[in-house]
Amino acid sequence: MGQELTFGEKAVGLTFNPDGDVLVETVKEHYAQLIDALNDLRNKPHQLPEVIRMLSVAITEAETSQMWAVKAITWKH
Repeated sequence: MGQELTFGEKAVGLTFNPDGDVLVETVKEHYAQLIDALNDLRNKPHQLPEVIRMLSVAITEAETSQMWAVKAITWKH
């Protein structure tokens, strides 16, 4: 069994790449690293609730951006 995925890797669906597209994999890896960094900040002890909310929004927006990037990369129409 492989190593457990990080929060960011799960968030971007790192293991889902049916065509094995190298650019999709690279983009997902970069977004996963960004999301992991934001999540680490969000989980710091004594973080202000307002900061936690802002980081949560940033994570959500990064997930959305990653999905649009993958859509653009894989667009076939």
